[in-house]
Amino acid sequence: MNYIKFLGTAGARVVVAKQLRASGGIWLSLDDTNILVDPGPGSLVRCVSSRPRLDPTLLDGIVLSHKHLDHAADINVMMEAMTIGGKNRKGVVLVPADSVSGDDPVIYKYVRPYVKKIEILKGKGRYKIGNINIQAPVKHVHGVETYGLIFKGKKHTVSYVADTKFFPELPREYKGDVLIVNVLRPEPCPFDHLCIEDVKKIIKDVKPRTTILTHFGMSMWRARPREIAERMSQETGIKVISARDGMRFDLSRLDDD
Repeated sequence: MNYIKFLGTAGARVVVAKQLRASGGIWLSLDDTNILVDPGPGSLVRCVSSRPRLDPTLLDGIVLSHKHLDHAADINVMMEAMTIGGKNRKGVVLVPADSVSGDDPVIYKYVRPYVKKIEILKGKGRYKIGNINIQAPVKHVHGVETYGLIFKGKKHTVSYVADTKFFPELPREYKGDVLIVNVLRPEPCPFDHLCIEDVKKIIKDVKPRTTILTHFGMSMWRARPREIAERMSQETGIKVISARDGMRFDLSRLDDD
């Protein structure tokens, strides 16, 4: 079964700190390959408490868009869980260079040998985990080195627009059947994040079959993301969904549309 499981939909410090929304990241199962994206605080707990349970030892890889804690806090524990504490050396980990180097890396040195390979994300980079081809199309405008991701399977393509300030080249880089977008606030944001108007521009350019909004800050949480998604669907003519904690999106739904 090909699906996307949202282990959390929280963005920004307050929503994560208060766990108003969970912050476990995204589990992608596609073409017999399992990938965990952005394992933020509580990722392991969300995996084992999921219904049905998600077994970290079945992961083929883990990907970080960037090293901020709401995306990367559980990277080490998930690497340990995937490999059973290094007993089963396996898996590919894709991360920006500053996640493993410099003065403030987020992946511990002792955990690194547990996995089969750690690869460094770069703009226009192409990678592979299991049966999934992965692209990091462009470097984002954010406080640390950040990349969005495109996951290409045999039949479906899932694009993930991670944290970023909007820039003109952004929309053309993320063509795909499903577009997942991190949207922090309804209104324009003083930080390097997208707002609703930015997302509308991306949707109108990309024209995905389905767009899924996630990574909500406090003002977005208060504004009722489900209602915002419904209005966006009407305005853009593209199906827009607001992700919920624990939501599973079966990619087979695309075949029924």
